[in-house]
Amino acid sequence: MGDTTVTTLDGREAAVPDPVAADPGQGLLPRLRTPRRPRFWFEILLIAASYWVYSLVRNAVPEQRTEALRNADWIWQAEQQLGIAVEESVNHAVNSATWLIIGMNYYYATLHFVVTLGVLVWLYRRHPGRYAATRLVLFGTTAVALVGYYLYPLAPPRLMNGGDFIDTVMVHQTWGSMASGDLKHMSNQYAAMPSMHIGWSVWCGLTIFALATVPWVRVLGLLYPALTLVVIVATANHFWLDAVGGMLCLAFGFAVSSVWYGRQPYALPRDVPSQAAAPSRPPHEPAVSPKP
Repeated sequence: MGDTTVTTLDGREAAVPDPVAADPGQGLLPRLRTPRRPRFWFEILLIAASYWVYSLVRNAVPEQRTEALRNADWIWQAEQQLGIAVEESVNHAVNSATWLIIGMNYYYATLHFVVTLGVLVWLYRRHPGRYAATRLVLFGTTAVALVGYYLYPLAPPRLMNGGDFIDTVMVHQTWGSMASGDLKHMSNQYAAMPSMHIGWSVWCGLTIFALATVPWVRVLGLLYPALTLVVIVATANHFWLDAVGGMLCLAFGFAVSSVWYGRQPYALPRDVPSQAAAPSRPPHEPAVSPKP
């Protein structure tokens, strides 16, 4: 492509750089790392396909029952030494209130998906410039959790040998646990570490707290992961340390997104243009003429 020249008011010509060649944003990598407005159908397909792959891989992990039970015993002993082994007491205390434990069973089975999808929709509509980066946090968190399921099979407390934990879904005949009743053959029962109920709920809570403008909504954002922690323990689906594993996975997800986009997802611009607009020429810009 040839050079161009600018004809100035006194008749002299000055060379100006080629506008395309000088634009570093035309490369593939810079364009991929630039926040852009999400496309609805692409996002629907991406989330559906990602969750399908996640479920497929999670359930494909070999059910290493002996190792999973041995790891559960180790976790329980470690918590006893740390003085935080109160899961059994919480499980029994909440189970004594039938209405409460049934509500927690349904909470465990539904809100994990409903709230996460709701936050994604809210980001899509109200914070399009931050959507992709924040979604990447969630994807990174979930991806590294799959590695944990392979490397550290762990039985939930309700499946421990010799334990006195109550499987609240079985006792109260509520639906929703993929690891209880007839549904247990459809899901890996020994993928308790890390807890994605915690990983996803803390992601939701932090996102709501960081981006919401209504004070009481921000408070609800912080309460949601706290209540989720109580629920996963009360229903004997996780140890406290499973929650720590979930938060470590979330930290990894934030690190991946921050490295890719160059800043924390919540610090990105809220809005992005639907498409790049061609720069308009200022009213008094000199005319550009090709060099002879």
